[in-house]
Amino acid sequence: MNTIILITNKEEVEKTLSRNLVLLRESDTILASSYEEAPDVVYDKRPDIIIVHEHEDREKTINIIKYLKEKRIFDNVNIILLVEKYDRDFILSAYDEGIDDYFLTTSDPSEMLIRLINCIKKSERNKQFKSLKYYLSSYGIMSEQSGFYSAKFAQEIFELELINKNFAGCTFMVIVPDEEGKKVFSDSKMSSAIKQSTRSCDVVAEASGSRYYLLLNTDINGSIVVLNKLKTLLPEKLTIKAGIAEIQSRKFTEVEKHAICALNEALLNNVDYVVYSERKSESDDWLTQEQDGEKSYKFFKGVYNKKLESVIAPVFYRLQKIYEDKLVNTKIEQFTDERQCVFRLISARNEGRLKIVYPGFSKVIVYIMYSGLDSPENREITLPINMITQKEISEIAEGFINEFVLYMNKEKV
Repeated sequence: MNTIILITNKEEVEKTLSRNLVLLRESDTILASSYEEAPDVVYDKRPDIIIVHEHEDREKTINIIKYLKEKRIFDNVNIILLVEKYDRDFILSAYDEGIDDYFLTTSDPSEMLIRLINCIKKSERNKQFKSLKYYLSSYGIMSEQSGFYSAKFAQEIFELELINKNFAGCTFMVIVPDEEGKKVFSDSKMSSAIKQSTRSCDVVAEASGSRYYLLLNTDINGSIVVLNKLKTLLPEKLTIKAGIAEIQSRKFTEVEKHAICALNEALLNNVDYVVYSERKSESDDWLTQEQDGEKSYKFFKGVYNKKLESVIAPVFYRLQKIYEDKLVNTKIEQFTDERQCVFRLISARNEGRLKIVYPGFSKVIVYIMYSGLDSPENREITLPINMITQKEISEIAEGFINEFVLYMNKEKV
């Protein structure tokens, strides 16, 4: 049995809707309420579906939708907007406040019925989820406050996920507030930001020490996008650090170890995040130039490819996202292939190019080049592979960007 409440101040709308929805089950009931009585009627009847008919004063329509979504007792209620005519901006505003669907008073009865049945199915799924969530919370498997898996059962949950699903090429991320972030840390604010940044296909769990584990159904670059969005949703002073690891094993202990290793490096070097890369020890000191004669080109090429994927490409991507809004009238391009990585700044009169080239064996060459009148001197930097870190590449790239901006500002003067 499903209870449907129509909120309207027009009697003819109630008659039309009842006539158009005749194919509902006999046990399903449709009740009508005016805008003025709606809060009390909805609270008393606890409906599954609420159809909100467009009021002459559209602000009242938006306000009643907002009221219904803000009341937690109506968490499982699906809201359908009923409009006289299509108005894109008004409908989008209603979606922003939380409606699940809409149809017109002139819509075909079959379309109305299909949309209503879809919302009924969604409401039933929500009820099932809420019931399962209650049982999981009761047994301590899920945190009642955050809605994430609890630290006590996190390892078992992630082990099962990795065994039963294919997460190859996806990522595992550990986030934690840094020293400044700990001073203003809030479980609720962190949980809210994570929920708004992740999808239903991702798996999130609490961990000890205010840490959160995120199993993300996306690649390295996608996980960085998730992290950046998450940071924008947090209060300014609640700063975080993250360790990211590509999932290359079905053993959770190994995946967890990689991500925590990357997190420790991020905390140590005071950078926003570090992407884990395979190495023989905690540092890359074993990749020295003296070993060139002993190691094959193929071996070092493999090491470079890992650095390219886990260090250089993410840094270039992150800097592009940071600076593309800050540098007005400047186009930013970045790309990588197996031989080079390029980060380019282009303005109307000038161009700057940072190019990392792999000539072979245990080093790369960083070329910094400018074109335009009175441009800075071109130069190159030889960098051993063991020096390719997030911090080092970020410093070189941001130095290049600052130099380009300074050069452009001088030209304006």
